[in-house]
Amino acid sequence: MYAKMLSLRFPPSAVNEPIVASLIRKFDLNCNILKATIYPRKEGMVVMELSGHKKNFQKGIRYLKSIGVKVESIGQDIRRNEDKCFQCGACTAVCPTGASLSNDLPWR
Repeated sequence: MYAKMLSLRFPPSAVNEPIVASLIRKFDLNCNILKATIYPRKEGMVVMELSGHKKNFQKGIRYLKSIGVKVESIGQDIRRNEDKCFQCGACTAVCPTGASLSNDLPWR
């Protein structure tokens, strides 16, 4: 299983399309959407953890890019503390990935 935290930026032409559903269905991937902001007829942004077999993951990323979605990997210095996180969502106000912590934070 291969997994990465990604930031996706959707162009106005794509915000009304079921892109994430197609990504999951066509490429047999799993996703955990951590944050999403979609404005009709404007740009959209999704932060997600995407996982699956590496070959399917790579095909899915190529699909996203081919339809104009800007895909960025979230930096390696940010990761989720699985021992402490119980998906309450309280951290989403300060964390761009929602439930992730930076390595240099004192409560980590």
